[in-house]
Amino acid sequence: MIVHQFYDKGLAHASYAIIRTGRMIVIDPARNPQPYYDFAALHNADIAGVIETHPHADFVSSHLEIHKTTDAVIYVSKLAGAEYPHEAFDDGDVIQLNDIKLKAINTPGHSPDSICILLEDENGRDCAIFTGDTLFAGDVGRPDLRESAGNITAKKEELARQMYQSTRQKLMKLPADITVYPAHGPGSLCGKSMSPDLQTTIGKELRENYALQLMDELAFVNLLTSDQPFMPKYFGYDVELNKTGAPNFNESVDNVVKIKADAGLAEGIQVIDTRPRGNYREGHLPGSINLQDGEKFETWLGSIINPGEAFYLTAASDAALDIAINKIAKIGYEQNIKAALLTPPTATEQAPVLDEAAFRAQPQNCTIIDVRNWAEIKAGKIFADALTIPLPELRERIGEIPADKPIVVHCAAGYRSAAAVSIISAQIKDVPVYDLSDAIKTF
Repeated sequence: MIVHQFYDKGLAHASYAIIRTGRMIVIDPARNPQPYYDFAALHNADIAGVIETHPHADFVSSHLEIHKTTDAVIYVSKLAGAEYPHEAFDDGDVIQLNDIKLKAINTPGHSPDSICILLEDENGRDCAIFTGDTLFAGDVGRPDLRESAGNITAKKEELARQMYQSTRQKLMKLPADITVYPAHGPGSLCGKSMSPDLQTTIGKELRENYALQLMDELAFVNLLTSDQPFMPKYFGYDVELNKTGAPNFNESVDNVVKIKADAGLAEGIQVIDTRPRGNYREGHLPGSINLQDGEKFETWLGSIINPGEAFYLTAASDAALDIAINKIAKIGYEQNIKAALLTPPTATEQAPVLDEAAFRAQPQNCTIIDVRNWAEIKAGKIFADALTIPLPELRERIGEIPADKPIVVHCAAGYRSAAAVSIISAQIKDVPVYDLSDAIKTF
């Protein structure tokens, strides 16, 4: 028996392949199915099934494409309301993969339709569990993503109560040596305090996971519903897309229109410039947003741009453009791209450079904007008088920023502040808007 984890660090997403004597099951696949095809070919296996632990909010799954390509059966809870061909997979249901078994356990909490999959080996011993977004290393799934999305909606307090029961009555009763394979690792927005481990055991979680410690249901609900990370704008959209099934990855990516760098752009359409901030400062299109390609690019894009909002995509090279398009497709936003192009020759607007020494001497002469997340802000402000507007909220809250003196923007390391400065300077023209950038680390 082979159990293999595929890990996408950008979305902190883990998917899995289980192979037994030439047959393979895929669990929670990413948008691009090619790695699963390659892995199956490497081991001379046929993909017999795909299991979805729930309709995911943070990435688009390739379950429907794999089904169409390989005729694999899609298994998902009947509660998910799946609109693609599937077989229900709920409490008591078993997938027989030659001489091993995959057994469904309904574990509502992160979502009303969440399931876990208990793996029984060839000796009849339960040896591993695939927990989706129910149980992570060091955490459990947040309960506030299904209040207005999916086949079944539920208030976060109700889902938190269900999570209490799912963990106490089902997962915590499993043998301590069972390996836990979650769908996410550190950095995912589906939980609030995941450990660096990409797999764990039931015993370790019983000892170390804050959510599995002794407490009553009310204390658990209060703990789980507080201090969760922000919710990107694309989350509800992805739940609905995963409920119906996404278009084929390569076909959808290939359909993105590419135009020449000197082509005219339609007015009123946002431009996303993926170049490093230094290149952007030296010359960019007026009103463009500098969202640098990096580890969390797709998450920040889906936090700033609304579902269905068209945008132009620019990059410094054809290779960089293709990389960005592929990342954008992971959250289902490739259909939002009006056109992709290399940096236009008209990208000549320059960004002002902050006199850091003058700012250090008299920071009160500037309006300081802190665009970190609320959890970071609550942990302590760097500048006591800073106006706090987290980056995902910035486009909607520009009107709160006074324009009576120069503006200085900071985050924790410089990535978010680069994006924020470009957003603010597109709307506020009367005063300069400066990026404190990575100098913030010295304050």
